[in-house]
Amino acid sequence: MNDGSIIHSLQVVADVQHFGEDLLKNITTGACIGITGTLVESPGQGQPVEIHATALEIYGTADPETYPLQKKGHTLEFLREIAHLRPRTNTFGAVLRIRHAMAFAIHKYFNDNGFFYLHSPIITGSDAEGAGAMFRVTTLDAKNPPLDEKGDVNFREDFFGKVTNLTVSGQLEAELGAMALSLVYTFGPTFRAENSNTPRHLAEFWMIEPEMAFYDIHDDMDLAEDFLKFLIRYALENCYDDLEFLNKMYDESLIERLKSVTKSQFVRISYTEAMDILMNAGQTFEFPLGWGNDLQAEHERYLVEKHFGKPVMLSDYPKEIKAFYMKQNDDGKTVRALDVLFPKIGEIIGGSQREENYDKLISRIREMNIPEKDVWWYLETRKFGTAPHSGFGLGFERLILFVTGMANIRDVIPFPRTPMNAEF
Repeated sequence: MNDGSIIHSLQVVADVQHFGEDLLKNITTGACIGITGTLVESPGQGQPVEIHATALEIYGTADPETYPLQKKGHTLEFLREIAHLRPRTNTFGAVLRIRHAMAFAIHKYFNDNGFFYLHSPIITGSDAEGAGAMFRVTTLDAKNPPLDEKGDVNFREDFFGKVTNLTVSGQLEAELGAMALSLVYTFGPTFRAENSNTPRHLAEFWMIEPEMAFYDIHDDMDLAEDFLKFLIRYALENCYDDLEFLNKMYDESLIERLKSVTKSQFVRISYTEAMDILMNAGQTFEFPLGWGNDLQAEHERYLVEKHFGKPVMLSDYPKEIKAFYMKQNDDGKTVRALDVLFPKIGEIIGGSQREENYDKLISRIREMNIPEKDVWWYLETRKFGTAPHSGFGLGFERLILFVTGMANIRDVIPFPRTPMNAEF
């Protein structure tokens, strides 16, 4: 029997003559039972102790002919189809316990380092990334919405009186908090309406986004490295049995890789240096290289896994491929962006020093054709007592992928939301 609190099960010895075959035959895989008995040293192999049952109660039976988890060896693809039952498997029990431990460790790290937890809104009128791939939030009649004088949908009659969406990031709101509290972080669900059916993408996922007043890009890097190492050490110290199970079943190099990251000093290079390394690698890549092109997962993993053999922190990207809020360098071509690259994952953290100069920020907003009326409040923070500040975003599921060794992001969140999939 197993109550889900740990990976290990507890053997129960029940006397057939005492309980009767009619009762015991109802205890099949998946059944829920209550046992009263004596905990004794086990004479058999595989467990140090066992329970000798003196009383037994069956709370819920599970028909062996129809219970989907009756047999072992189900594929992860099959288990995604029964997301309402897959937490009962050893694999997903381990993943979910680790997920809990990582969430706790995140709050612990920030609390112990003087950060304040800021609850950023899930419903927003702005698009932090400028991506445009957002989920609309509306109470208007989908079949017969009110129209304005131009014949367009009149969102002034909507619940919020304007177009609103599910948030893609809590960063912009966190920046406002940092201007008041110095050190803040958000940790909540974010949403992207991208039609991406890949092992790396979800429509609903969780983000951790710290923002720090008076931090430059180097302080940002120091925090990101210390933060990631703390989380991985916490997993090794508090989830070892679950990690050992996943190491045995899915990824024999998992624990070794986790320990390696905690002992490594992350490499710090510029985007330009990274591009030079890639272009001189003598290796064929699927996606084109060249200064000004964004790095793809294959490029990131080459740098981490083949060239350096340790995590890599990239900075100073071309401004044309980065968001409007990143601080511009004096060269006029690059911004103080930060990406942290991990083995097997590629980018696990993305961040930057933020542009605190009002004139430079509004110039960049205009260059990118972002409506000023949508970010007026963000611009005002640069008018009134602005300060240098930095931050980053850590995708929680990307972190769990790395810590668990799982290969698909759908397998590290309890109920994955992907295109054409919102069943459970």
